[in-house]
Amino acid sequence: MAQYTKKWLSVEEQLAKLELNGVLIGDREAGIQLLRAVGYYRLTGYLYPFRDSRFVYEADGRERVQVLNTYRRGTSLEHARKLIDFDRALRILVLDGIERIEISLRMQLGYVLGRKSPFVHLDATQFVSSFTTSEAEAGGVIWPSKHEVLITRTRERQSSSDESFVAHFRQKYDDQMPVWELTEIMEFGHLSRMYGGLQNSTGTEIAMTYGVPSKRIMASWIASLNYVRNVSAHHARLFNRKLVFAPKRPALGQIPLLDHLKEEESSKQVFGLYNVIAIMAYLLRSIDPECDWSEKMIELINGFPSSSSLTVDSLGMPANWFDLALWAK
Repeated sequence: MAQYTKKWLSVEEQLAKLELNGVLIGDREAGIQLLRAVGYYRLTGYLYPFRDSRFVYEADGRERVQVLNTYRRGTSLEHARKLIDFDRALRILVLDGIERIEISLRMQLGYVLGRKSPFVHLDATQFVSSFTTSEAEAGGVIWPSKHEVLITRTRERQSSSDESFVAHFRQKYDDQMPVWELTEIMEFGHLSRMYGGLQNSTGTEIAMTYGVPSKRIMASWIASLNYVRNVSAHHARLFNRKLVFAPKRPALGQIPLLDHLKEEESSKQVFGLYNVIAIMAYLLRSIDPECDWSEKMIELINGFPSSSSLTVDSLGMPANWFDLALWAK
């Protein structure tokens, strides 16, 4: 591998580099202020869709797109600023929706599992075998099962939590906390793993409370929401992101309000943000029918700062998406 040799650049030099590569700067002081506020690499992440590209041919004759360092004519720092502001508002609204879903999921997990036993989470028979089986590697190393790791993590959360009900529990009881209390302090990622490891019958029972037909679909949705939550909570770029964990799309007819997801086949439509936004809108309909989250999302996306080089399609939005029954009031 090559050694990194690029030199450190002052903010003024960073601005000059952007200008040299074709970005219209406008007010230079405002440009410097923007760079100081968000940094060069975050800023260029929002400028990435505006970079020039060309087709090149590999040695084997295959054609691919090569992205260049220069920017398309008309690319401006002001448009990047508008995208940054849009993305910030998008992250905030997405986190608002995920919070509502996460709180509901905590309740459902604690409620349904607790009916079986206060300490059901310790019972390996309540989980699928792939979740409770230890993994062996070459050389004889035995790794703990996912179930064992989950128990360890939940005990760590229990011992470090500063919630008043946890402090009260420590003073009065032993260290075996019932599942309906434990689910209130678990990280969302741990909730996702716990749900994914449940026996299918239990997982499907929980899924059905949200109008989702199977544990398999619901587990995929929760994992995707956890991923998007982490991206948003760490202030990373959400707009124009290809999802590492895309939510599973129901088969046609399983969830009629989401049938349009199955009709979209491009990479941007399958792995773009719209699919996550759509499943959030669907889940929130059952969690809180009076919630105005969907209306706020329509309003936000209708205000997307489009240009000749970039439109709302970058989110994977289907044509006339806001007219679909899913988004009706």
